[in-house]
Amino acid sequence: MAVVSITIIEGRDRETKNRLIAKLTEAVIETLDAKPGQVRVIINEVGDGDYAIGGKPVFLEQHD
Repeated sequence: MAVVSITIIEGRDRETKNRLIAKLTEAVIETLDAKPGQVRVIINEVGDGDYAIGGKPVFLEQHD
């Protein structure tokens, strides 16, 4: 079994996250010769301002 954990900034819609899950799953299947049922994908979403760069919280309006 393979477990892929990815952390993204929250705010993306379900369709986008579903595409991400599908592409990550396909990459694992191709690379590890795994069966689809052997792949788990976990999306961890981080809230705006809940991460920092250089000790300072980052907010979306600061990023393009």
